[in-house]
Amino acid sequence: MYKLLLVVALFGCALAAPLNDDKITKFLANQDTDGTYAYDVQQQSGLQIQEEGQAGHYARGSFSYTSPEGVPVQLIYTADEFGFHPQSNLLPTPPPIPEAILRSIQFIQEHPTPEELADRQVRAQQI
Repeated sequence: MYKLLLVVALFGCALAAPLNDDKITKFLANQDTDGTYAYDVQQQSGLQIQEEGQAGHYARGSFSYTSPEGVPVQLIYTADEFGFHPQSNLLPTPPPIPEAILRSIQFIQEHPTPEELADRQVRAQQI
């Protein structure tokens, strides 16, 4: 959910740029009766927004612009029944898991408690 909020915030920053005389240089839109659609918008400032998909099923697209600090921002995304999946070098990433924690997880997996063994047996019967 936080990634979606970040995407919306990034998009909002792009739209919050001064609107002086930023003209739309390209505007293509298409929607078919089966729910498929596509659009492609570009502005003189360099803002570009593209998306295609089928309403209620999936979407894939991208947007890019240059931040007020001069940093190029690009985000590519897909959305489907499994959620929203953005990709950008500007999205935060978690720090690496410390080696001691990885060893602890491995030990726990190799030495399950009696409760964990019982749970595994129940889950195996459910499949």
